[in-house]
Amino acid sequence: MSKLPIAAAVAIIFMLASCSQTQKQEAATKDNPAMFTPIEGNVRLMNLDPGHFHAALVQKTMYAMVDPVLYVFAPGGPEVESYLSSINDYNTRPGDPTSWKEQVYTGADYLEKMLSEKPGNVMVVSGNNAKKTEYILKAVQAGIYVLADKPMVISPGKFPMLEEAFATAAGKGVLLYDIMTERYEITTVLQKELSQIPEVFGELQSGSPEDPAVTKESVHHFSKIVSGKPLIRPPWFFDVDQQGEGIVDVTTHLVDLVQWEAFPGVALEKEDVEILSAKRWTTNLTPAMFRKVTGLGSYPAYLLKDVEGDTLKVYSNGEINYTLKGVHARVSVTWNFEAPEGVGDTHYSVMRGSQCNLVIRQGEAQGYQPALYIETDGEDPPEEFEEKLTKGVSDLVLKYPGIALEKIAEGSWQLLIPESYKVGHEAHFGQVTRKFLGYLSTGTIPEWEIPDMIVKYYTTTEGMKKAMEQP
Repeated sequence: MSKLPIAAAVAIIFMLASCSQTQKQEAATKDNPAMFTPIEGNVRLMNLDPGHFHAALVQKTMYAMVDPVLYVFAPGGPEVESYLSSINDYNTRPGDPTSWKEQVYTGADYLEKMLSEKPGNVMVVSGNNAKKTEYILKAVQAGIYVLADKPMVISPGKFPMLEEAFATAAGKGVLLYDIMTERYEITTVLQKELSQIPEVFGELQSGSPEDPAVTKESVHHFSKIVSGKPLIRPPWFFDVDQQGEGIVDVTTHLVDLVQWEAFPGVALEKEDVEILSAKRWTTNLTPAMFRKVTGLGSYPAYLLKDVEGDTLKVYSNGEINYTLKGVHARVSVTWNFEAPEGVGDTHYSVMRGSQCNLVIRQGEAQGYQPALYIETDGEDPPEEFEEKLTKGVSDLVLKYPGIALEKIAEGSWQLLIPESYKVGHEAHFGQVTRKFLGYLSTGTIPEWEIPDMIVKYYTTTEGMKKAMEQP
């Protein structure tokens, strides 16, 4: 057989494949304006300055399209050592060990080294939040995709820099995405699902400042167990100039959930947000408490500005009352030092509809595990509403096998959820990462995601500004 026909056939196949890919990208661009260039071949991760334990949780599992060689660029010290220790634990655990191969650079010019060499194509960043917005902007300017732990920005003054980063990422054809783990918590998922059944939920109410239509409250603890070990936090975690105040940190998740549940699939704008009021307050730590969670016997100099007597006062708590497209919402975060034994971080959430309220509680009565309740005060007779609710849940069972409805009082039901869905906070990092990798493989992302990320951080930073106005 002549070589010419074979060569011609190969050329034709290559041309057809190229045309198909071009047509696919053109179609995706038409249907979805939030386009970027998909990554061809393996994703190669670079972890920049991993100072928070979330940086390691992204690597608690392996991913088919991610190269096992991971490049670390960080200043030397206990933070990067703690991160590397966690990766070693994952690599050597008895069950389902990972196989990461860390290539570590710890020079003082770690950022410049990463940007100049670019051995990877995706930067993971989870650490000192004061530096994070600049890290993100410089990475996308260099054409690097970014998977960022929250928050991307902690000060109102740097919010324009984050907007510039999103604009630059779009111009460079790369994706900038944040890690919103709480979208994967099963009670929140099912709360959203039920809110999308008009016969059950009715319409989302507009609410009022005193009685918001959507309420999200989160309680966290400085002292906790992570991956089976007591968590040692870096001392800068308690400096709001570096970690950020609670009102711009954990509330990022809560604002995200308000948007994601109340206006699913809607591309929001900053003009949709009106901050009504906000406040902030401190959690007070004794030297013994500080020693327990950091291992340090004294406060670093940069924390002395927040010390009264020998008590460290950390503005880790905050609340924002606002409207989003006319719907009243309240988000608040509280940090305690340590939870009672057997108790972790907790979440409380309410969505108020014209037919019922969807309520997530996680208190003592629930064994400190999140539980989802349906409580009706609508106009339908109780029997008629129960029939609609039963029908709605039976439809959801097709998507979430094993869930069931239990009546606990007149007009009140609990949605029973199998344990298999309750994978825990740490596993949610792998779920977010897989979602991100899916976007990288197709070059597409839902068109609402990027504008909603911008609106989310606009809400938290404007809330911070409002809180700072209070005496």
